[in-house]
Amino acid sequence: MYAMQYEISLPADYDMGILRERVEKAKPLLDDREGVGFKAYAIREAAKGSPVNQYAPFYFWSDTGAMSSFLFADNGFERIIRSFGRVPVRQWTGVAHYAGPARAAEALPRAASRRTRPVPVFDDTLGAWLAETAAEAERTARRDGAHTVGLAIDPTRWELVEFALWADAVPGDVEATERYEVLHVSKPSIGDLPVGLVR
Repeated sequence: MYAMQYEISLPADYDMGILRERVEKAKPLLDDREGVGFKAYAIREAAKGSPVNQYAPFYFWSDTGAMSSFLFADNGFERIIRSFGRVPVRQWTGVAHYAGPARAAEALPRAASRRTRPVPVFDDTLGAWLAETAAEAERTARRDGAHTVGLAIDPTRWELVEFALWADAVPGDVEATERYEVLHVSKPSIGDLPVGLVR
């Protein structure tokens, strides 16, 4: 299980309607793509209080071969390159995944939160910290309105990311580095993502 995100920041006067139309046309392309656990078409918009206009889709992959094909085999990502150039793509190793009540109710996520934080330096207790962090994520996933919560680690920066999808707005008391509007979620292989803490 791998997580992936690219962030495309746009000019302050950019017409976000253009981006919304782009997503509307593109969203069916991954709705049946094997290996995509889920892709959240996430945006931030200055007109709605964000510090930036940004397109920042977030993926959880159940199959790393499918992820490689998407990025490198003219199998999806070339559309981004043609429009925005070869933007940096962050990747994290997935470590936990939980379904929330909104997923069971088949509610369509409309919002997302991302929280990044450094992994503390340990001598020999990283596993215990990760289990504790995963238990917190599981509690978040049980909240009303929670759809999906995933945890992943970038071992080059030793950074943990928690990405959560919400049926409506992100609750005000949820700690988040970023909050997003979600225009669409493709989830053809969400059932293939391992549930719980990956060991």
